[in-house]
Amino acid sequence: MTPQQYCAEKAAASGSSFYYAFLFLPPRQKEAIHALYAFCREVDDAVDEVTDPTAAQARLAFWRGEVEAVYEGTPQHPVGQALAEANRHFELDRAYFHEIIDGVEMDLHQSRYASFSDLQLYCYRVASVVGLLSIEIFGYSDRATRRYAHNLGIAFQLTNILRDVGEDAGRGRIYLPQEDLVAYGVAEADILARKPSHECEQLVAFEAERAGKYYNHAFEALPEGDRYRQLPGLIMAAIYRRNLEEVVRSEESVLTHEIRLTPLRKLWIAFRTYRAERKRARRQEKL
Repeated sequence: MTPQQYCAEKAAASGSSFYYAFLFLPPRQKEAIHALYAFCREVDDAVDEVTDPTAAQARLAFWRGEVEAVYEGTPQHPVGQALAEANRHFELDRAYFHEIIDGVEMDLHQSRYASFSDLQLYCYRVASVVGLLSIEIFGYSDRATRRYAHNLGIAFQLTNILRDVGEDAGRGRIYLPQEDLVAYGVAEADILARKPSHECEQLVAFEAERAGKYYNHAFEALPEGDRYRQLPGLIMAAIYRRNLEEVVRSEESVLTHEIRLTPLRKLWIAFRTYRAERKRARRQEKL
């Protein structure tokens, strides 16, 4: 198995929205984005799948070393080897890979966030930075596209947090800002016990509205000239936004149920978004 095949299988096996967004990319870009996704998956799993904090720290240290090896031309892991190949064709800032590891490492030391400002740093590191690397692979000409990537990353991570409130509570983590829990009268103990309430529904609706604003900020910042090149991000946004809507509209609580789209729905949304953006791009060419 080649490093590229390893990363492709990692992406396909996850069932992530990333996978459906990558379907329409040409081979070189697809291989590069698969490598980036596989890196994020490996680093994330280093913490989420390891119960011993010391062992998790050691795995993160390995990935820090592997990032350096990528840029020195000596990677050992298949993901590192695939990233080294991607880096030959795209400008991928090594500092961003360390930033992603810094974000994941926060989960080893921090399980609460006092304010949204505190949470923003986490969201930036684990999601916005991934977006900033992704646009280098997709291509852009206007620096305003960087603002789009930053805001879209925040929106994605807030969506993830809302979708996974119950799952994270099972790990003893509460990403929802403490100031918001107080404002809506939601007890931390009820979240950890996964006990639904009207107050919790209101809190989720509030956080979903905040995420929606970040989606809007992202789309407002995206220059028309770069829009079609950022098609994978737009496909992901369509899937994530629909999932966010399901979280808010569902009769089931995120504390007790996994509210996720089926693979078929993700595929349909991806195809529909691709078709709509193709039509939009053709109209722009005629102007």
